[in-house]
Parts: sequence; structure tokens; C-alpha cells
Amino acid sequence: MSQSAKRSLGQNFLVDETVVNRIVGSLDLSPDDLVIEIGPGLGALTSPLIERAGRVIAIEFDRDLVGRLQHQYADFTNFGLVNVDALSVDFSSLINGQTAKLVANLPYNISTPILQRLMGQRHLFSELVLMFQREVVARITAPPGGKERGFLSVLVENAFDTERLFDVPPEAFRPRPKVWSSVVRLTPKASTIFNEPLFRRIASMSFASKRKTLLNNLKPSLPEAKDILERAEIDPNRRAETLSLAEWRNLTKVFPASG
Repeated sequence: MSQSAKRSLGQNFLVDETVVNRIVGSLDLSPDDLVIEIGPGLGALTSPLIERAGRVIAIEFDRDLVGRLQHQYADFTNFGLVNVDALSVDFSSLINGQTAKLVANLPYNISTPILQRLMGQRHLFSELVLMFQREVVARITAPPGGKERGFLSVLVENAFDTERLFDVPPEAFRPRPKVWSSVVRLTPKASTIFNEPLFRRIASMSFASKRKTLLNNLKPSLPEAKDILERAEIDPNRRAETLSLAEWRNLTKVFPASG
């Protein structure tokens, strides 16, 4: 492989064709589909995406890879490439009023920030098929009461329906990472929580220390926390990971906006 992965960018190039085919197949593409690919790398996913989708727009931050990809796909009129950081891109400007499907083999070191960014722009996508470190997918899909349940879990549950598709071993990449990966499908949904910024703030405070109860996490910032939790019909002695999305919704309704 002539292009070396850059550790500073968290690059691990996907090389297993079976995994590639499973990821692309999970998108159920048609000639009418617009696909956004984050981090095309050496084009393992890009080539079959171009074959099956109506248009593919790849987002690549590594300038060395941009030149390679432009040359590799110069003859394909349904391929576009933007050299930009996925953490700062405005997806709406790329898709120009359409609804897109998104696919990405995300670098482990920025996967969570990108996911949080995608939550805020989820209305632009019909579905997202993403590959993360396996432990991240465990957190994303953790149900209430699960030991992996955390701040990210409840944010994702509010924004998406989730489906864990399959695991990917280290040998599917070059260089080989030290951990397994997992592929997950996220289907955007409308939030049932009226004030998402407030919800995020409450959840962040509530998960400040997972060993503490909701009351002990909230009362340093909110002296009346016990009364607010009781108004939401939530036992103040419970821990944040036990709350269902409906209970987060109830808590947000009664929480002071200035809290």
C-alpha cells in the first residue's frame, strides 16, 4: 500500500472486501440516492458507492489523500470531493436541499464529536451507517439500566433509532488497530423533548459522576433539585443511567430553563 496511514489523524484503512460489501449493502442504494462519505481514505467504500448511488460526495481532511482520490475518480461524473474537516462542515450546503444517506469509517479519536455534530443536522439524512470502536457502539445502544449507559447514550436515543449491525475485527484494517470495531445504523427521528439544549445540559450534569445519585449530581448547581426531581416523578436517589427517555422528557419539562 503506497499511502501510509497517519497516526496523528487516527487513520486505519479498511481493506477487507467482505466488510466493505456488508457496509455498502446495508445502505440499500439506488441510482436516486445521494451519499455523503466521511473519510474515504483509499477509496475502499467509495468505489462501490459510486457504482450503486446516483451521486457520492466524499469529505476528506488529509490533503495527501485528496490528490490521490481526485486522480482515482477523475472519470466519474457522479463523484465529488471536498477537502474539509468533518467537524466543521455544513452538510446542508453539500446536499443542496436533498436528503442524503451518510456512511463513514470514523477515526476513533474524533468519532464522538462527529456523532454529536451529526445529531444536530440529522434532519438532512434518511439514514447513517457508521463504524466506531466497538465500545462506542456499546455505549450508543445501551438501554436504560445498562452498565454502558451514559450521556452519549441518551443523546443518541433522543435523536436516532439505533441498530447494531455487525462487528469488524482488527485484521480488516491496515494498519491493524488494537481494538474491534462495530457498524451501526442510525435512523433519524424527531425529538420528543421540547428543549434539546436544556436536555443536553441536564443530562450532562446528571452524568457528572456515574457513581452518584441524580440528586447528588444536580444539587451543587441546583439547590432545589430534590423538589424538581419529585415533580418529574423521579426518585432523587436513582442514578442517571436508569432513566428512560420518557423520564428525561418529563424532567426537562419541569426543569428551570435558567438552571
